[in-house]
Amino acid sequence: MKKLLALVLVVFLAACQQNKIGYVDNIKLMDGYQEKVDIEAKFKTKADALAKKRDSISQAFQIEVQAFQSKAQKMSQSKAQEEYGLIQQRGQFMGQQLQQEEQQMQAAGQVEMDTVVSKVKKEIAAYGKANGYTYILGGGDGGSVLYGSEAQDLTKEILKILNDNYKK
Repeated sequence: MKKLLALVLVVFLAACQQNKIGYVDNIKLMDGYQEKVDIEAKFKTKADALAKKRDSISQAFQIEVQAFQSKAQKMSQSKAQEEYGLIQQRGQFMGQQLQQEEQQMQAAGQVEMDTVVSKVKKEIAAYGKANGYTYILGGGDGGSVLYGSEAQDLTKEILKILNDNYKK
């Protein structure tokens, strides 16, 4: 009888100490998070504007080069080489400026995306604590959950919380 009681007690204690585990699909969560979608749209608009600027500058520069080539035939060789060198320097300078603008834009975009990822992680942690989860794992293509029951998929719930908080 004592052994049976001890066995029941061990089973009861083990049941009380079970870990509550859930998971989120990282890809679905981020793709559905409106703040991330808005940031991507904002930076796509900036990237498109920068591409138009680059194309406009490139066209103007090509016209300048063609005009110089016509004019260079009437110049002395040394004068033509000197002016061509100046045009090349200006072209390189403009290219460097455009590249620098693009790098700054990408860096700003990365900072904003890092902030979004941080918000998502904090919200997942808050959800886990509030709902008694021991672990919430990351799933999807980049995650570590190879299989999980849909009952433990917290993606929709956390995504709703994120989007509701973003609307405020």
